[in-house]
Amino acid sequence: MSTKQEQNQKQKLVPEQGRRRGQGHEGRAPGGRQAVWWLVAVAAAFTAAQLLFIGPGLGLGWDESVYVSQVAPHIPSAYFSAPRSRGTSVVVAPLVLLTDSEVALRVYLAVLSGAGLFLALWVWRRLRPVPVLALAGLLFAGLWVAQIYGFQAMPNVWIALCGLAAVGCFLRAGADPADRRALVGLALSLAAAALLRPTDAVWLSLPMGVGALLVRRWRRPLLLAAVAGGLVLGSAQWIIEAYVSYGGLTARLHRSSEIQGGLGWNPAALLDQYRTLAGGPMLCRPCTARNPNPAVAIWWFALPFATAAGVYVSARRRREWATALLPALCGLSVAVQYLLFIGYAAPRFLLPAYALLAIPVADLLVAAARPVRFRHRPRLRLAATSLVALAVVGQLVSQQVVLRHAVHIATSGTEDYARMAAGLRSHGVRPPCLVTGSGPAIPVAYQARCRAGNLSGSNENMTRAELLATAARQPVAVLVPPGGKVPAYARHWTSHPLTGLHGRSRIGYRVFLSPATPQR
Repeated sequence: MSTKQEQNQKQKLVPEQGRRRGQGHEGRAPGGRQAVWWLVAVAAAFTAAQLLFIGPGLGLGWDESVYVSQVAPHIPSAYFSAPRSRGTSVVVAPLVLLTDSEVALRVYLAVLSGAGLFLALWVWRRLRPVPVLALAGLLFAGLWVAQIYGFQAMPNVWIALCGLAAVGCFLRAGADPADRRALVGLALSLAAAALLRPTDAVWLSLPMGVGALLVRRWRRPLLLAAVAGGLVLGSAQWIIEAYVSYGGLTARLHRSSEIQGGLGWNPAALLDQYRTLAGGPMLCRPCTARNPNPAVAIWWFALPFATAAGVYVSARRRREWATALLPALCGLSVAVQYLLFIGYAAPRFLLPAYALLAIPVADLLVAAARPVRFRHRPRLRLAATSLVALAVVGQLVSQQVVLRHAVHIATSGTEDYARMAAGLRSHGVRPPCLVTGSGPAIPVAYQARCRAGNLSGSNENMTRAELLATAARQPVAVLVPPGGKVPAYARHWTSHPLTGLHGRSRIGYRVFLSPATPQR
């Protein structure tokens, strides 16, 4: 073969190798430094938004108190009900084991969630151009629900980031059989998602598992093993705990369904999720909230259409449907359970779906901002870019308006928990102690450094006899809401009003103290 023929052969091989590695024209990762700084900027903005627009002074909420108390050295662990998973406690453990400062915990989680967003997007650098990834990250990070939960001790943002990373790793491993790092990343991402919430991880992985069986170039044992292995590894702790503490896996699943109001066909959940878009209620159960202003929720109705259009644009540009469809299918799959099969709603439930759907939406917006048909018409191309930029800015601004309302609701609740705990301390309730009764016994107990006890409901963890035995030797505080019924065993205990509360549902609370409580 002549020298000229060898050169021609090499030129033919280079683009073919690029395509095999997922680095073709549209999927090529730009210069490493450019990719890093664009994605670092988005991640840093996510962290900064949490600290600036919400503030690290936000106290711990109800569910957060449960997760943090599991690893806090000097705080009694709250009852861990059947649906919960230990992953969130693992996330906060490195900080909580060092300090009980809630401000430090907020800063730690804000920085960690920003780093997590960067890593999840970085996985995709061989699959999408940097502008698409940066815009996808901005769209997700700009959501009020992503910002307010980004630095909370809750699982949803972390599942979203794990899901985004898992799908990216799957696509990379599917495109390049030699990419062992992607296989390991896929297994670890799904394991982390399962440790955080096994059911979400299962729904998330379904399209990947089906794809590994049906798509010819993905039909490899190692790829399917990475999906299944990650799920098994992450779910193992939850399954073992089911047999140790809940009477078996079936019993735990049954109890989880009971606590969640009975899982089953419930398309009304779609409307319930819509009602949570205006920044509250954070948990809609039962969902009697008013419908939000259409201007606030228009993005939610546009999301399915933008996703479908983004998938079409991506598939047409790459001439390959499977890679374009997978992020959308995984996002839809993880959302289905919360839109059709559950009896209540919370805006945070859909965060994993939003993170994945941001990829095809960003594909669409970037293509719309640089339309090929206007390549030689700079004015029209500038107009298209301006319209897309205006739409993105409008979305970000509207989300900040909703965020202000959501922060007000969250702050009102956590501040009242702290005030109620301060009221208990002023009346002699000091550790070791027990807080029980209707309403926010768990977060108030956390703030007062007491154990939380419940005689009924989803957090039932003790009997009346056990409670009375405790009351005979240490302070027991029974929280009674305005107009609430005082338990028979506490009717003759000392009663005090809890003052200074601001939430409508908490004004008028009283506390009944056991005889063992020191009188002040």
